Amino acid sequence: MAYRVSEKRRKQLARMREAKERLRLNGPQPDYAEPLPELRKRITVTDFDFGEVTHTLELYRTDRVDCYLVKVDGKPWKARIGMSRILAGLRKSMPRLASSID
Repeated sequence: MAYRVSEKRRKQLARMREAKERLRLNGPQPDYAEPLPELRKRITVTDFDFGEVTHTLELYRTDRVDCYLVKVDGKPWKARIGMSRILAGLRKSMPRLASSID
């Protein structure tokens, strides 16, 4: 059950909101972070199992801070993907091999 707000209290709350808004407008501007670079991260994987094979994952900026546009060896892989899924895809693309004990 909601309680009624008296006229006196309603005016007081309105004055408080106006004062808060005045402080916000007349105060210093907030510091904004620098814009993120276009290329945010580069992951290079070198596989020595069957010769030397190198793959490069380039993670580019998107409209979200925690997501990336991923290119593998210069070709687009995913348009907007998070780091956990990038690492899961990397793990799945490198299956386990049977070990040979000499």
